[in-house]
Amino acid sequence: MTSVEVRPEIPSVAPAASSQRYRAFWRWHFYAGLFVAPVLFVLAVTGGIYLFKEPFEEWNYQDVRTLAEPVGSARPLAEQVAAAQLARPGVPVMSVIPPVASDRSTRVIMEGAESGPWAQGVSVYVEPSSAAVLGQIDDSVTFMRIVRTVHGELMSGVIGDRVVETAACWALILVATGTYLWWTSRARKRPRRSGRARLRRLHTLTGAFAGFAIVFLVLSGLPWSGVWGDGVQRLQDSFGSGYPSVESSSTLSGDLSTNPDAKVPWAAERLPVPKSHAGHGSATGVLQPGAISIESALATARPAIRDCPPAECDVKILLPDGAEGVYTVVTDPRRDPAAAQTLHIDQYSGRLLVDFGWNEYGLMAKTVEQGIALHEGRRYGTANLIVMLAACLALITLIITGVWMWWKRRPRGRAGAPARPTSRRTSYAVIAIMAVLGLLFPLAGITMLAVLLLDWLVIRRVHRLHRIFG
Repeated sequence: MTSVEVRPEIPSVAPAASSQRYRAFWRWHFYAGLFVAPVLFVLAVTGGIYLFKEPFEEWNYQDVRTLAEPVGSARPLAEQVAAAQLARPGVPVMSVIPPVASDRSTRVIMEGAESGPWAQGVSVYVEPSSAAVLGQIDDSVTFMRIVRTVHGELMSGVIGDRVVETAACWALILVATGTYLWWTSRARKRPRRSGRARLRRLHTLTGAFAGFAIVFLVLSGLPWSGVWGDGVQRLQDSFGSGYPSVESSSTLSGDLSTNPDAKVPWAAERLPVPKSHAGHGSATGVLQPGAISIESALATARPAIRDCPPAECDVKILLPDGAEGVYTVVTDPRRDPAAAQTLHIDQYSGRLLVDFGWNEYGLMAKTVEQGIALHEGRRYGTANLIVMLAACLALITLIITGVWMWWKRRPRGRAGAPARPTSRRTSYAVIAIMAVLGLLFPLAGITMLAVLLLDWLVIRRVHRLHRIFG
């Protein structure tokens, strides 16, 4: 008698469902990486370089920023500004940055040829004791200005800003899907020691250890973006950040200067600018008839400045714009943003109109300001800089290894994308999760919808595209 071994039937529903989910997440991870990898690579490289802006510029421009010998007494700031105006006759003065030490020069920033959100002027450096001009630097063509512009808008204006924001939002989707893929594949059999397997291991381990830092980089950088950043600003307005009630012009404090070296803090960008009232002062200023001098405006601000030691903080003076404009004094701490203040002073009477600082910030504004300081690698000194640089290098590693793995496994004539999941329930579940991310980050949501429509209306219906993209 022949016996036939009958093996028990093993249910395949759960493994199939797990495989379907894995395939769906892998497909989104694959295409997200493929489409935004070039932009993210540029952001990681330029961001890593821009972390060293301060030491690089201190070294590169030491001939005009650092004096050969410390000076004893300095000429009035009005005379130093007048000397800068003689060097560039007919050009408006935008702001003045007094020296923080006796061996430093005065920086007078004058209007440049450009305009827009990343526009900068021409800096004229003046020797304080003699009011002699040491040199001029066109800030719009410096190396770090180009790096910043590429990082913020790919040198393409508003369109570039939107592309950068979209890529940054998709980076969050990459981290989310990559984390799922890593988590669900931990228990799998250890891969063979092939070249592609080693690449995959480097890719997954880098993502697992650096994922949080990359998410932080994205979230702390998004407040500078156009769509998401504007939404956060409006949300901050809704919760309230203690903006004082003053008779104001239609100008906001963030519009007073587009130079990143002479701007108000992010939290004060939507602070209304009050008006100056003519007829209260004497003709000692360098701008409007009857305006007070820069020294007088600075003297008014000094007692109100709570914490700005010269070794750790710069004081920057934005000059009045027009007859109703005000002096704006900004304290710019190198580390702790809690020391930042924005003060508006009537250019005629010298009266302090607005004092807006950490005590007046709302919770969201404080969170964003701390995030920006960490993002720029300055909050906790060298340790902070090293961590942010490591995050940039990790992102570069993820992009290179991801593209390299795809290149090694791609079949001839096809994109090599993971197969589309066949389970509608799985597809809908994954799309629902992605939709939540899309609602939180609108540009990611719009492009996600565009991808789904392209897949449904075009790729699935055109045989050649269907063969290439799967």
